[in-house]
Amino acid sequence: MDLDTDVQMEDAVELDTSLEEEDANSTGDYSFNHPFQPKEGPLPELSSQNINQLDEWIEHLSKCQPLSEENVRRLCKMAIDVLQFEENVQPVNVPVTICGDVHGQFHDLMELFKIGGPCPDTNYLFMGDYVDRGYYSVETVSYLVAMKVRYPNRITILRGNHESRQITQVYGFYDECLRKYGSANVWKLFTDLFDYFPITALVDNKIFCLHGGLSPMIETIDQVRELNRIQEVPHEGPMCDLLWSDPDDRGGWGISPRGAGFTFGQDISEQFNHTNGLSLIARAHQLVMEGYSWSHQEAVVTIFSAPNYCYRCGNQAAIMEVDEQHSRQFLQYDPSVRPGEPTVTRKTPDYFL
Repeated sequence: MDLDTDVQMEDAVELDTSLEEEDANSTGDYSFNHPFQPKEGPLPELSSQNINQLDEWIEHLSKCQPLSEENVRRLCKMAIDVLQFEENVQPVNVPVTICGDVHGQFHDLMELFKIGGPCPDTNYLFMGDYVDRGYYSVETVSYLVAMKVRYPNRITILRGNHESRQITQVYGFYDECLRKYGSANVWKLFTDLFDYFPITALVDNKIFCLHGGLSPMIETIDQVRELNRIQEVPHEGPMCDLLWSDPDDRGGWGISPRGAGFTFGQDISEQFNHTNGLSLIARAHQLVMEGYSWSHQEAVVTIFSAPNYCYRCGNQAAIMEVDEQHSRQFLQYDPSVRPGEPTVTRKTPDYFL
């Protein structure tokens, strides 16, 4: 089931650390002692000038055309102004459509909004991994961030393990920024912004949403609220686990083949759900061929929203609609058709039979 070959950050490659600022928070301190405190009060209202600007950017991006570096700078500043109000466990109301990895597959993201309905008419929750691997990480993350700023109460964007400085230097986003802008400036603007993304969400106090999985250092959702998320994803510790861990058929905690996070069994999921009064853990992070997959006697669901992942895996994608009665419906879809890019057929060739 798990064909995603992400590897742990410090094992991936000799990184160009000259591009990163010194950050005292990223030295392995698990950061319970310095919890992130979101700004209080209502979000500042957008001016009509800002609304018009955002609408122009969204229209431009919807044609798969990147913003200028200066406009990315302005967009990221506006996004920080919004995200600093959001909690580590961001509350989300029903109805909502929950989405998994997108990975720079911009045209498939547009297909997702066609299948699920346009935002802001439909509420969306994305569980991370907007960049890397696909051809259009810049346009994909720019579009989602612009939508977040324009409709902050209609779309929630969580952090994935690929929303990090180190992983993006290995799997494509950094190189794409260099190619499209001629410098690392846009990469740095976005990776600084990623530090502000919430790391989990809680839908109607019943569905716990996050990119990866559980942590042996986290027994209650309140402990997630105590983390300092404004930092590069650490190599270990609870924040790392929440973005890297995977469910497993074996019970208890296990060593992850990814080199980061853990595997966790049905006993762990059921205990976490019971302790926190949850009906479900929803997560992304793993390629699943039908777009969604249940684990642990339906205590955990994996959702993956990048069809034909890496333009060669032949998988379907899915999103999960949750209505006011907490009924769940999965919508599956295939890649959008577009000329000039690799395609794959889901039909097995005769010579494999």
